[in-house]
Parts: sequence; C-alpha cells; structure tokens
Amino acid sequence: MDVPTPQRCVMIIAGEASGDLHGAALVSAMRQRDPSLFFCGIGGDRLRAVGVRVAVDAASLAVVGITEVVSKMPALFRGLRAAKQMLRTLRPDLLVLIDFPDFNLHVAGVAKKLGIPVLYYISPQIWAWRQGRVRKIGTLVDHMAVILPFEAAFYQQHHIPVTFVGHPLLDRVPGPVQRRETAGRGPVIGLLPGSRNREVARLLPPLLAAARLLRARRPDLRFVLSQAPSVDKDRLQRLMASFADLDIKPDPRPVAEIFQQVDLVLAASGTVTLEAAIAGVPAVIVYRVSMLSYWMGRALIRVRHIGLANLIAGRTVVPELIQAQASAPRIADTAAAILEDPAGLDRLHRDLAGVRDLLGGPGASQRVAGIAMDMMENDETDSTT
Repeated sequence: MDVPTPQRCVMIIAGEASGDLHGAALVSAMRQRDPSLFFCGIGGDRLRAVGVRVAVDAASLAVVGITEVVSKMPALFRGLRAAKQMLRTLRPDLLVLIDFPDFNLHVAGVAKKLGIPVLYYISPQIWAWRQGRVRKIGTLVDHMAVILPFEAAFYQQHHIPVTFVGHPLLDRVPGPVQRRETAGRGPVIGLLPGSRNREVARLLPPLLAAARLLRARRPDLRFVLSQAPSVDKDRLQRLMASFADLDIKPDPRPVAEIFQQVDLVLAASGTVTLEAAIAGVPAVIVYRVSMLSYWMGRALIRVRHIGLANLIAGRTVVPELIQAQASAPRIADTAAAILEDPAGLDRLHRDLAGVRDLLGGPGASQRVAGIAMDMMENDETDSTT
C-alpha cells in the first residue's frame, strides 16, 4: 500500500515590488516541478496571483533610504512578528528570502534555530556597503542564489555556498529593441521617475524641469512619462501641474513597451536602469534621497557606482547624477550631450550589449527552483538517516 506523501510547505519573503515579481516567477517554476507545494509568507499582488498565502503585504514594509526606515518601524516589527510566528507554527520545509536584508536576516536567525533550511535569492548588496553582514549570512543561510556575475566570487571568497543563476530580468525583458531612425523627426526621451511615491516626489520635478530646458534647445523633442502602477495618480498630477506647457501625459504601459518608443531615458536609479540596459536603451541615471540618508550612505558605501549597468561592467557605461548633481540643468546637459554625439551613441549601444552578455542566459527562475527542490530533498534525506 502506498503511503501518501505529506504536502510540503515553502515560506517565501519578498519585501519589495521587484522581489514580489521575481518571487512569483520562482513559485511558478517550483510548482511546475511539484504542483502540490504549499506557499505562504510575505509579498504582494504578484505572489498572491500565483497562489501564495500572503500573511503580510509587502507594500506596508517597503522603504527608500536609511532615514525612511524610522517611519516604517511599527509595520516592520509587526511583519517580523508575523514571519516568526509562521516559522514556529508551520515549520516549513524551506525558507526562501528575496533581497530585503535587514528584515530577512532576522527571520533567517529564527529559521536556523528551528532547523529550517534557508535559500537566499537575490543577494543583499553587501559587496557595496556593510560588508560585515557576510559573516551573518555565512552562519544563517544555507545557499545563496545570486543574479549578478561578480557576486559569486564574493561569496566564494567567504566560503559560502553560492550559485550564479543569471538575472531574472532576462526572462521578461525582450532582447535589445531596434534602434529607431531619427531622420526627419526629433528624438523621444523617456522620463522614468521611479515606482515609489516619495521617490517620484523627489525626482519628477527636476526631470520635468530638465525636459523644459531640453525642449527650449530642441523644440522637436518629445517626451514619454512612465507611470508605475504603485504611484498615486493624484499626487502625480499635482507634481505635473506646473509643467502643463510640456503637454506630457502619464503613460501607464509597462516600461518594456516604452523602451520600444524612446531613444534615451532619464531614469531613477534601480532595477529599471538595468532593464533599459538589457533592452539596449541609453540612460541617464538620477538619484536623490534625504540629506541624512545621502551622507550616511556616502560614509558606508564601498563601490564607485550606483547604477547596475555600471557595476556589472566595472566602469562608467551610462552617466550617474547623484543628489545635488541631479539638477535640471545638469540632467538636460547630460542628455543633450548623448543625443548630439552619434559616434558616442554607437559606443554606448555596444557597451550596453556587453552588459547584457555578462548577465548570463534566460532561465534564472528555473535554476533557482532546481536549487530549492534539491535543498528540500536533501533535508528530507538527512532527517531520515
């Protein structure tokens, strides 16, 4: 008589929108291998859509910058209590952590005490700042699945099990878009101010002011403003009220579609700048946080770049305008210099293709799913021997 196999439980924590997206792809890949798996944890609409029982909504936990953590402390503590309770009550067969390090490493400590294996997918940027956290990761995490090529060597140096799985964006960002012919018409510039309300409030005014300066130089320029679904529409309209002369309307389409219609993007630092690089779209990266967050970051950060394309290339491929440099005149001058240098633009397109090549091939979610299933099976074997 066959004895039924008990349903296995996977707990997953994705504290931010990008983690929610990549986590959902991972859940789908794991379900292809074992449809009976039960998933629960912390995340957003993407994880809910693939059947994860979400106990805490990630939107209540997301923060930007160091000082912004303070206002979210009550929600973060509530989320930690809920995560720890789930671990103790459900005793999942595997805990999958996605980025969101300060929160997730606390949860990993509880899992370790309970003997629950921990897979960390999408590494914290400890190679950039607070490198001392690698010791904590070494004691709490059973396997790192990293998405940037240089991260594997970093963890190997510290004797932590690690696999470079490639970047999950390669599974959903189409190949390089076809370069558009600009003869007979003006270039189109995409404005990508970010996906969080506070981020948009800091970046959209200088981006629109830069658009005004660029339009004064070249009346044939056109602009597309990307509106992330997570951004408050009324707040966005208020920010745009002083720039009615530009006749720019928010565009809610996915950025992948916007990339097909633009020659250059002015973009908030973050994952979207790597999406642009994968799509072969030149970018100017802009970044602003509170002054306290900025100065604390400067004291702690150990890398020369903040843009992912530049970090992967190991050099400046696309310009970065940080804090005071992210002013309307500087943004406009930088964008104009790119558009007015055809030879430089050709080099930039070649450099972006090189960045894409360094990211590995598609299939990151499937590779992580394989690691996750192996970890659960090995844990089951160990528990029966």
